[in-house]
Amino acid sequence: MAPPFRTEHVGSLMRPANLLAARSAAGVTSSYSRLTEDVQAVTEKAIAEVVARQIELGIRPITSREYERNIFYSGFFENLQGMEVVEAIPVDQGYRTGFPTLKMLKSLGIPTRDSVVAVDRIKNTDSPCLSEWKSLRSRLSQEQWKDFKLTMPPITHSHMQMAIGTAYRPNAYSSDQEYFKDLAEAYAAEFLVLYNEGLRSIQIDDPCLLFFVTDEFRSGCVADGVDPDELLDQYIWAHNQCLLGKPADLHVGLHLCCGNMTCSTHIMSGSYERIAKKKFTELAYDTYYLQYDTERAPLRHLPTGKNVILGIVSTKSPELEDLDVLVTRVNSAAEVIARGQGRSVDEVLESYELRQGQWNDDEHYVGKASLG
Repeated sequence: MAPPFRTEHVGSLMRPANLLAARSAAGVTSSYSRLTEDVQAVTEKAIAEVVARQIELGIRPITSREYERNIFYSGFFENLQGMEVVEAIPVDQGYRTGFPTLKMLKSLGIPTRDSVVAVDRIKNTDSPCLSEWKSLRSRLSQEQWKDFKLTMPPITHSHMQMAIGTAYRPNAYSSDQEYFKDLAEAYAAEFLVLYNEGLRSIQIDDPCLLFFVTDEFRSGCVADGVDPDELLDQYIWAHNQCLLGKPADLHVGLHLCCGNMTCSTHIMSGSYERIAKKKFTELAYDTYYLQYDTERAPLRHLPTGKNVILGIVSTKSPELEDLDVLVTRVNSAAEVIARGQGRSVDEVLESYELRQGQWNDDEHYVGKASLG
């Protein structure tokens, strides 16, 4: 399914000063902290203002810019039945060996991190994202709901960072497969609820999936007694389980990046090459949102019928890129795709409608073009 927008916005925006002040005054510090009524009121006003600004500028898709989130992965897992927040886990205990995020946290002087574990069988009994979606869609008429997009964390988030066997309690699950099966059913149920309430575009953010390209993470897996290639296969299976039964006209894309932070820190670096073939050919998502501001996205494995969105303007340099350079990068990507698909560049450009637009994100990159 082609993406519903000619342009895409991927990720969050810097929060306005008054929202930051309100969150600080209320002590909203944990990834899973619930907002007080006062902070919620300031948040709703900020969302209304940023939605109005997007409409004014003609930016699509329209999002809340994650103003209501503490971090991109908050809001979903902790609101599922059977899941429980475990606070202040020391970064040198309770996590996988060689997990790249931990090195970054230590370098920033952050000693602990919160996580969510399954303490009972996971069920989606009260849609975690519905209130967020209803708040967002209230800004426009029903005819305009198609212009919105909602983001969600990946099914693998907690399991991938936690030490082996600690993403769930022994009384809850006896195997990873059981855990992921129930969690995938929770995702599938959430997709259907949101679809029935008018949402047509969802973006799954999974920067950690690219940890599989790093020697650090792969060596850590081996030290923990886990085959990294088998773990990647399991995660691809889990991702695809979420998409079973998805309505045909619900667009779900996967965002992959190298973990750029507001402090311009790369959590990891390396070529997509190590996992590119599996990523492009085995994952069942409609679209891939990729970093393409550097040489980190081998596209020759992209099969026909899949879409890719290219982030080709970097926030890491204050200089505005030349338009001709951006067009050249898009054409270069088309050449790589054409070689991989055994087609001419003209055929690729004709079959993949070329799109160009703005991509503005405090964590990732600005500007994008897409083939899809």
